[in-house]
Formats: sequence, C-alpha cells, structure tokens
Amino acid sequence: MPPSPPLRERTAGPTAPPDAVTPAPPVADAGRRRPERTALLRRIGLRVLALAVLLGLWQTVTALQLWSPVLVPSPAAVWQALLETSGTHDGVRGYQGHTLVEHLGISLRRIFLGAGAGVAAGLVLGVLMGTLPWVRVVVEPAVAFLRTLPPLAYFSLLIIWFGIDEAPKLWLLAIAAMPPVAVATASAVASAPTALVEAARAIGARRGQVVTSVVLPSALPEILVGVRLAFGIAYSSVVAAETVNGLPGIGGLIRDAQRYNQSDTVVLGLIAIGISGLLIDAALRLLSDRLAPWRGHT
Repeated sequence: MPPSPPLRERTAGPTAPPDAVTPAPPVADAGRRRPERTALLRRIGLRVLALAVLLGLWQTVTALQLWSPVLVPSPAAVWQALLETSGTHDGVRGYQGHTLVEHLGISLRRIFLGAGAGVAAGLVLGVLMGTLPWVRVVVEPAVAFLRTLPPLAYFSLLIIWFGIDEAPKLWLLAIAAMPPVAVATASAVASAPTALVEAARAIGARRGQVVTSVVLPSALPEILVGVRLAFGIAYSSVVAAETVNGLPGIGGLIRDAQRYNQSDTVVLGLIAIGISGLLIDAALRLLSDRLAPWRGHT
C-alpha cells in the first residue's frame, strides 16, 4: 500500500498567509446618511408647515376684517407692494426711485461696513481685556455702559458730531456691534485652558505666540458666537440708523412708508429685513462650523 501524500500536498488550492486579514466590507454611507436626511426633511417640513399655518392665520384675520387694512394689511396687499417696489409701475420706479433690492442692498452695505468695524474693534479690545488685567479693569465699565444703551439714545449726539450723511449711521452700527464681541472675546480669552498655556510657555513661546497659537484658537467658538450676536444687534439697529436721511435704505423705506400709513410697505420691509437677517445668520453659522469644527466636541 503506497504511503499517503503529505498534508500540504493534499490540500486543494493555495492557502492564505497566516497574517492576512480579510478586509471588512465597507460601511454603507447610505445607511448612515439616511437618518440624517430624514431628520433634515422633517425639520424642513415642520418649518414649511409652520409658515403655512402662519400665513393661513394672517389671511383669516384679514378676511374677517377684525382690524382695518391700514393696521393689518392682507398678504395680497403685501404681495402687491412687493411687485410695485420691485419694478416700474405707472412711470414710478420702485419706492422713491429705488427698488426693494436696492434699498436692501444699501442697508446691507451699511451693516457690513459699520458692524465689520465694530467687530474688528471688539476683537482687539476683547483680546486686550482678556490678556491684560489692568486693561479689563479700566475698559470693562465703559463697554458695559455702551452695551446697555439703546441705539437711539446716542444717535442724536452722533448726528450733531458727524452730520446727517453716512458717518453717523456707520458709527451707530459700529458702536452697537462692538460690545458683544468685546465681552465674548474677553471671556473666552480669559478662560483659555491653563494647561495648554503653561505648556506653550514651557517650550519657550512668547506672549504673542501663546495668544495667537493657543488662546485664540481655543476661544474661537465663543468669539464667533459674539460675532453672530453683533451682526444681529447691528441689523436690528439699522432702522434706527436710517431714521435720518435713510433713503435709499430698507430702514428709511420703512420709516417713510410709516409716515404715509402704508402699512403694506412697512410689513414688506420688515419681512425683507427678517429674511435677509436669517440668511446672514445662517452664513455666519456655516462660517463658524468651518472655522471651529471642534465646537461642542471638546
């Protein structure tokens, strides 16, 4: 009887090396994204439903004529005002010679210039307040004082100082936007992780390097929240900034329409401010997520 062949000769086919690992099947991205997509669609659906309910209540109130159309204009009247202010009708272009988009664009330009200057000043002041205790002791009462003042309280003084052109409007928006950024930046800088700061100093980093490389990155999420608040305050102050010589401008449009009891145009201006404000806030939130993706995960 012939001897049986060795085991390795009887094994059919090649054998895998002992250290080879069979790759796991890739995780299906669709399975992970499906709940997120469902949640997003649910949020969008709820918001659309809430908007539809609000419009329905508005239409019902105006149809029942509980108040005069001068006090509560109907959605159709506001829509007609939108059409009239967006083009040329009966030889009249827009409102006071400018379309609604032009009024809104001029106000947005004022907001970005004024609030941008206020945000820049607030960042510098906040870093100084957070890193130098004596600066915080000296400056913090003035910042708190400005934060408590309503814009109209000092707008008249700004008009006396700078006239009725663009300067007082930009100064008003800058002063309104500066305190929230300064307070948020000072608080975030002062609460930077002590261990990281001491580690940076231990390896020989100078004060400026510690601030730019350790303190500011750790404080960035809270600073961006202050920037969002600053632009929101500046946007809510634009009507006050444009009470004097505010045409063209969305705030000037609202003020001028109010003088002539054109409530449909007033409501249209408020809706334009609200929608554009939501878009600006969404853009700032997206910027915050891009610049500080670690927010909420530390």
